[in-house]
Amino acid sequence: MREFGYQRATDVSGAVALLDADPHARFLGGGTNLVDLMKSGVERPARLVDVTALPLDRIEPTDDGGLRIGATVTNSDLAAHPLVRHRYPALTQAVLAGASGQLRNMATVGGNLLQRTRCAYFTDVTGPCNKREPGSGCPAARGEHHNHAILGASDHCVAVHPSDMGVALTAFDAVVSYETADGPGELPLADFYLPVGDTPHRETALPPGALITGVTLPPVPAAAHSRYRKVRERASYAFAIGSVAAALDVRDGVVRDARLALGAVASRPWRARAAERVLTGAAADAATFGAAADAELAAARPLPRNGYKVTLMRNLIVAVLTELAGPTRPAGPAQEAAR
Repeated sequence: MREFGYQRATDVSGAVALLDADPHARFLGGGTNLVDLMKSGVERPARLVDVTALPLDRIEPTDDGGLRIGATVTNSDLAAHPLVRHRYPALTQAVLAGASGQLRNMATVGGNLLQRTRCAYFTDVTGPCNKREPGSGCPAARGEHHNHAILGASDHCVAVHPSDMGVALTAFDAVVSYETADGPGELPLADFYLPVGDTPHRETALPPGALITGVTLPPVPAAAHSRYRKVRERASYAFAIGSVAAALDVRDGVVRDARLALGAVASRPWRARAAERVLTGAAADAATFGAAADAELAAARPLPRNGYKVTLMRNLIVAVLTELAGPTRPAGPAQEAAR
């Protein structure tokens, strides 16, 4: 690891000013992703600006019934908060499905949103990668890609986004707040992550030097009846090969509202809008759930060795929706974490 400077920020404006004065600096939260990338040589900041002491560590209800989550709230505190568990259980389940307890104790909400892909070609600085070195190529497209994207990819990059938390936040229309030297701003999570296109190195729409200050969840009545399901190659402490965050409001056998987002299938958490359109107003039955999954996955463009994800995701979508539409409530966060 190269030498770097370190400075602890004491207020938001001061933190932003420090990064504005040094374009080679980076904000440091829990460091669970950034420090790893510094060790591998992918990230080489001249200075780290520690933001963990900033007053951004609270979870508070909003006047309209939503939640405001500070950027330095740890993943453990987010998962355990009673309002999150009650109003957005899929978010608790998603956080508990990610990483280990020790990492969740360190990782922050803001850092989780900014974590970068775990593609082996991205983290190997001895080889090419368009995300790391624009224009150098994407060896994963013809190499090892069994866990790579089937939706929204391009010839320039086929890596997937690793966040579990981001999938649930995407399903619930979260809004990201940030601060820059020019003042505050907001980005709906739907616009926060940029499409891959031919610029995979540009991952978010955050302005240069922006500090994430929090995430706001709007009131979503259906979210109280939600679930997050993750499929991985081992029982724990592994990134997803496919995941689903879903919420259903079913009345008299008809879907009144549906929220659906997919993970580990694209370069960003994938909002399943086509599936939601099929679900809304339709009968809450197996035929509808299969049709919704098929509508979303019609756009899938699998690579030679990850076509299994199309079948996996179809089965996963149908299974989660079936559980939500059933006569019993979905498993609570503790039971889901034990799966």
